[in-house]
Amino acid sequence: DQVSNGFTTSTPQSPREALGTAVGAVGMPPTSGGDTGASAPFGGLRTLVVQQTSLDRPRETWSKKMDFLLSVIGYAVDLGNVWRFPYICYQNGGGAFLLPYLLMAVFGGVPLFYMELALGQFHRSGCISIWKHICPIFKGIGFAICIIALYIAFYYNTIMAWALYYLLSSFRPTLPWTTCTNSWNTVNCYRYLSSDQNVTWSNLSTSPAEEFYTRQVLQVHLSSGLHQLGSVSWQLALCLLFIFTIVYFSIWKGVKTSGKVVWVTATFPYLVLLILLIRGATLPGAWRGVVFYLKPDWQKLLSTTVWIDAAAQIFFSLGPGFGVLLAFASYNPFHNNCYKDALVTSSVNCLTSFLSGFVIFTVLGYMAEMRQQNVDVVAKDAGPSLLFIIYAEAIANMPAATFFAIIFFLMIIMLGLDSTFAGLEGVITAMLDEFPRLLAKRREWFVFGLVCVCYLGALSTLTYGGAFVVKLFEEYATGPAVITVVLLEVIAVSWFYGTSRFCNDIQVMLGFYPGCFWRVCWVAICPCFLLFIIISFLAFPPEVKLFNYTYPPWTTVLGYCIGVSSFICVPSYMVYYLLNAKGTFKQVQTPMFLTIPSFISIRSSLGEG
Repeated sequence: DQVSNGFTTSTPQSPREALGTAVGAVGMPPTSGGDTGASAPFGGLRTLVVQQTSLDRPRETWSKKMDFLLSVIGYAVDLGNVWRFPYICYQNGGGAFLLPYLLMAVFGGVPLFYMELALGQFHRSGCISIWKHICPIFKGIGFAICIIALYIAFYYNTIMAWALYYLLSSFRPTLPWTTCTNSWNTVNCYRYLSSDQNVTWSNLSTSPAEEFYTRQVLQVHLSSGLHQLGSVSWQLALCLLFIFTIVYFSIWKGVKTSGKVVWVTATFPYLVLLILLIRGATLPGAWRGVVFYLKPDWQKLLSTTVWIDAAAQIFFSLGPGFGVLLAFASYNPFHNNCYKDALVTSSVNCLTSFLSGFVIFTVLGYMAEMRQQNVDVVAKDAGPSLLFIIYAEAIANMPAATFFAIIFFLMIIMLGLDSTFAGLEGVITAMLDEFPRLLAKRREWFVFGLVCVCYLGALSTLTYGGAFVVKLFEEYATGPAVITVVLLEVIAVSWFYGTSRFCNDIQVMLGFYPGCFWRVCWVAICPCFLLFIIISFLAFPPEVKLFNYTYPPWTTVLGYCIGVSSFICVPSYMVYYLLNAKGTFKQVQTPMFLTIPSFISIRSSLGEG
């Protein structure tokens, strides 16, 4: 690593490491003696020997490229791909919905995905410390992202606890949600398949699968609403404790351990999806579900709601703005081709969503055939009920029901685990990069404390009315906040840091300059894409209802207050930055929007000197 022209032969891992090398070169005195040319007379040739140094601690990297790809795919492909996309697709025109979905992906989702991977890989920082290199006054965005990630951890893992409860209940010859003779069943419980000829179904009737979900797993009948949640379910508390135990021992050592775990958690769901697809396609009535899923209704494209749903679905599916892509990419080699990674992983995500639609709707067509009903009557639930009631009931009525139930709920748990690994790793990377002296050597204890905080924060979702809390967080507390944060992130990168500077960074890193399409998307289309989603949220607020409980107006205020509690970090840090900056406001304006100059310029000037 020593040459005579003042530069190291090794490729720098980041601009700041290169800066450290250059500074070390300038600080070295001319050598003397030996074979370095010091014996030459005064004024003769002298050789400057430089030893490579670095201002940064050595950063952990992925063991293999596939570890990174599987981690990103596992993060992007989550529970929403399994239940939300199929429902949104058939609700908004079936096959016709694929047109707005693909347009929103090409012009909005994928450019944001690519931007975050490039930012994280170039600056090698988490979502907090990265702003000192981009635009310091926007550092509050990083803190807001961490708070949003905590809110998601409070409710997202509870869904895996439900799936674990189902998994443990599946190890028996007769699945408990197939009969009406259990202690939790009511007099309104009826099986209503075509084989049950003597059953008279009414509007008050409930299926055994629905009563198992609502009365045994959730026990929601013991709560009257958000104002009276009731006690914590000890069964769900133990299930969630087991989930967080797996999470802790998967991420406590960093990406070298989590990168190995995702080889199982990211690939197993695809094996299960393939098995369920083959099984679903062979069921009677499966074709009815597929036709209902893909039958195009071109009139739907004239509705604004369809385009809003497409934009929201692709955004939350790819998941920019949660700090995860920044964290994962920061552990890549500096010259890794993140452009190719963005195209591959985002394509896999979209194709998985499309595939899961066939898995779900072949089974829904089978249920419609068994109940002698229309598919739209069977597939009326958009949330977890689609999995835990309808799909669970369909599995229970298949041959080898126990086997299919076990692998299905294992798949649900693993889909959720990938996203939890990623979400918490985004917070961990951000905090370790921001406070390296305090936390770098205490990672295991910090991760343990973070997991404990998440578990305690999730206790409200484990109560008898916990399903109401999950719905509140999902609808109000995280969605609008994270979209607003990403809008500010795109504006800060494209308008303040500068698209040309960002593109120059990518050229240094990848060897080519981003094309006109990407530059236009980052400057104009992506901000408009995000602004469109935000305005739609405000113009068409969702009417939140779960089971027979309609959320009162005060819950809407509560939900938005929780969302604002994270977003408030952005203006708060701006005020803090301005108050603590030295000099007048006019003197502060320039440095607060500028960052470290390109290391190429520094290296060139030092070389000339």
